[in-house]
Amino acid sequence: MDDTLPDSVESRRVETDRLTTNVLVSGDPDGTPLCLVHGNVSSSRFWAGLMADLPDDYWVLAPDLRGYGDSETKPVDATRGVQDYTEDLAALFAEVGVEAVALVGWSIGGGIAMQYAIDYPETLTELVLVSTMSPYGFGGTTRDGTPCQPDYAGTGGGLADDEFVERLAEGDVTAEADASPRSVMHAFYVGPDHEFASETADAYVEAMCATAVGDGNYPGDAVPSDNWPEVAPGERGVLNAISPKYFDASGLATIEPQPPVLWVRGDADQIVSDTSFFDAGYLGQIGELPDWPGDDVYPPQPMNDQTRDVLKAYAANGGSYSEETFTNVGHSPHIERPEQFRSVLLEFLGS
Repeated sequence: MDDTLPDSVESRRVETDRLTTNVLVSGDPDGTPLCLVHGNVSSSRFWAGLMADLPDDYWVLAPDLRGYGDSETKPVDATRGVQDYTEDLAALFAEVGVEAVALVGWSIGGGIAMQYAIDYPETLTELVLVSTMSPYGFGGTTRDGTPCQPDYAGTGGGLADDEFVERLAEGDVTAEADASPRSVMHAFYVGPDHEFASETADAYVEAMCATAVGDGNYPGDAVPSDNWPEVAPGERGVLNAISPKYFDASGLATIEPQPPVLWVRGDADQIVSDTSFFDAGYLGQIGELPDWPGDDVYPPQPMNDQTRDVLKAYAANGGSYSEETFTNVGHSPHIERPEQFRSVLLEFLGS
């Protein structure tokens, strides 16, 4: 049990025919359902502060995805994109009696939320994307989603930092190296101006280290490639599930019915941006990956431009969306600016 959880937030286990899911819960069970989906190498614990500050007339659910936090570890079939996750969510909602829900997805959770909207649009009341990955997957595409390499080289499990993966598997909670989970959290999960309270930072790092590590989960397997940067996605695990080889949520633009969409991001995000430090094209451009073939072959992925293009198409087809950009904020607006995020979220849900 996490003794650092706010008093108004509790942890429950929910059994479905797909997964034993750990879920953080707050608010009134008879209130308006709101589900918060966490990002990669994290867990529901990253939502607990927000949950404690939301009005009691919401029933807030924050599940740990498979292989994360305290949920059951089951492998991810990357050839299905993120549909292992969306089907887990659908099973969870059915088990707890949720027929319609406002869905909030952060980072990779945003990709899962977009895919859920495609698969189950009739169940969504609102869709909120927080620092979301691109609808065209993570890495390796030009603005219209065209792959830079025919085998999608430069995306998937082979792009993970080996030392980070090793330290994550060992449960390293120190900051002794740049690749320690705590160091990565401070450097990339938030902007340069954010400082964590020590107890909260400890809880977040422990949540990161609860990530299941291996070919079936994080980061996933990889195969060699003749194309730069000489590694291509395998068929298992989370980073392959979000490779554009298997993930394409651009169909969000044409779903029916069309829930209103809110997109919240930070302008100092280093993970999801048009110049992402986790994108092979950008790393090649700045000299961090050798032998980069150049912008004509492998440009940085314009992640935010791609998201904006799909949301504009969504609006052109009759839907509505709004974009909120937080200044001097990194990858975690709900953690870095909790009051501002809460205000924006509640105003959107209330409208």
